[in-house]
Amino acid sequence: MTGEREQPGRNGNATTSAVQSVDRAVSVLESLARHGEAGVTEIAGELGVHKSTAFRLLGVLENRGLVTRTKDRGKYRLGAGMLRLAGAAAVRLDISQEGVPVCRELADELGETVNIAVLDDDAAVNIMQARGTASVTAQDWLGRRTPLHATAGGKVFLAHLPPAVREGHLVRPLRRFTEGTVTTAPELRAELETVVERGYATTLGELELGLAAVAAPVRSYEGTVIAAISVSGPVYRLRADRLPWLGGRTVTAAAELSRRMGYGF
Repeated sequence: MTGEREQPGRNGNATTSAVQSVDRAVSVLESLARHGEAGVTEIAGELGVHKSTAFRLLGVLENRGLVTRTKDRGKYRLGAGMLRLAGAAAVRLDISQEGVPVCRELADELGETVNIAVLDDDAAVNIMQARGTASVTAQDWLGRRTPLHATAGGKVFLAHLPPAVREGHLVRPLRRFTEGTVTTAPELRAELETVVERGYATTLGELELGLAAVAAPVRSYEGTVIAAISVSGPVYRLRADRLPWLGGRTVTAAAELSRRMGYGF
């Protein structure tokens, strides 16, 4: 084994030391990915560090579920946490890829802006956008984090969260963006029940004045809601009396994307 290389950085820089630790932790994960499993001595030798350093790195990764230790041989292998991270990344990549033709077709048919959003803690994040002919001056929502209670896509996520998790969101203060924003938990609960019953969510000037939208859930092969596909535009085109028809078209598009993600097979 080579000599210990753990230094806080040439100038004792704490940031350099932290980056070095992250680099070593990633090296541990890459090593386990190559070898399947390895012991502390093997990992220390491959990284060129003392066993105590390797043990500390493995301990941190084990606490986060990224590696796990076999009870019989005392070796380490990748843990379930890696599957969780890989699965989340794969879902986003797959939705972005599979969603292109679905969103393009819907945007062309309706002439409005179509977005795909995923849930990111307490917000919906738009990861893909297609614009129809009537939406040439529409805002670019790509990459934007939007509040759950004031957007159609966000309401889709809230409506399909486990009850305890959903209540955790509803007990927080609900920020008012316009006069139309729903800011009371009882009113929002009732609306979320309707979202589940009819299969789509709507907003009318709740995030921005003059902006309306409909959204429907996209499901994984397991049936879990992993995204929301939405159609948005000005309220004079997305009138209240037109929203049910738009909602039906959005549900159809979401079902097609869900099928592409393996749902129903």
